[in-house]
Amino acid sequence: MNQVSSPEGINPFTHYLLDKLKRHPKRVVFTEGDDLRVLHAAARLVAEEAVAPVLLGNREAIRALAADNGVSLKFINVIEPAKSSDFPLFLQRFEKIARYRNMQTMDPAEIIGRPHYFGAMMVQYGQADAILSGNKAMPATIFRALINTIKPLAEVPKMFGVTTLVAPHLQHFGADGMLFLADCGLIPNPTVDQLAVMAIETGKIAKHFLGREPRIALLSHSTKGSSSTEEAMKMAAATSLAVSRAKEAYLDFQISGEIQADVALDPAASEIKLPDAGIREPADVLIFPSLDAAHISMKLLQHCAGAQNYGQIIAGLTRPAAQVPRTASEETIFGTAAAVAVEAIKYRQLYPDAE
Repeated sequence: MNQVSSPEGINPFTHYLLDKLKRHPKRVVFTEGDDLRVLHAAARLVAEEAVAPVLLGNREAIRALAADNGVSLKFINVIEPAKSSDFPLFLQRFEKIARYRNMQTMDPAEIIGRPHYFGAMMVQYGQADAILSGNKAMPATIFRALINTIKPLAEVPKMFGVTTLVAPHLQHFGADGMLFLADCGLIPNPTVDQLAVMAIETGKIAKHFLGREPRIALLSHSTKGSSSTEEAMKMAAATSLAVSRAKEAYLDFQISGEIQADVALDPAASEIKLPDAGIREPADVLIFPSLDAAHISMKLLQHCAGAQNYGQIIAGLTRPAAQVPRTASEETIFGTAAAVAVEAIKYRQLYPDAE
């Protein structure tokens, strides 16, 4: 008997994503397809008529895993990279990329046979609309494949990660029960320029998912000069630069910084610490001063406060990509795949110069 996990995890965020995808379904490639969590998530996406999943891995092993657990593979494409008809073409193109970038590589055939590289090539060359990795692989493995195969965005100096947290049961958790956090995965100590770019690009992603102009906060241990440390001044400078760039790009984002987390999220705290601030709506986007601060905050909110995590979406590439942790639940994989697929719907509008 075919089984599809019940959609009990569907919340306002995933409901919005699925509604979009039913009108514009997309192809998402899962690079680690031999995983029961991925099989269940893919079957749910098919049942919702939202995504056409492509699973990479050993075909027989994936089919056996599905059969043993009663999961239907109907409308799910399973590809074994080294045996794919696209393998010679991807190999030829990767060799050109390696020469162009002056990359020192091992055997190109061995590299393209790896699912992360093969999946990234699928997305780069239009064989899939988005890629999801990480459920069984180390993050560095995924990021290396993305960097070496997918064209970067010129306006983003270094790719970074955006995680969406959904927690309608928590107080002060954004205006709609969700928050967008950056950078949760890649840049240990971002510069002023990188922080400003994070604010703008994460704001674009949040606007795409929220359907309105986001409120963005650049966080610090200081609020508007209450501390004169170098770290606080860096966040203040990044805020000023982000505001300037938003105006230049005609983006109507509300950007605040440097401010403490309670000021960003709790109107009562904002009224006390910034009595002349005017509008006191909670922030939707939180930009952290370091990877440590972002990642620790994300894990605490997820594991202690019960926030549901989706992502991270990898920003700074010309194609939609997402990385999930190895501890990801089926719900995280399901929602992240839906999120990166929705990002693909309007990707050319978000980044018109990406081609």
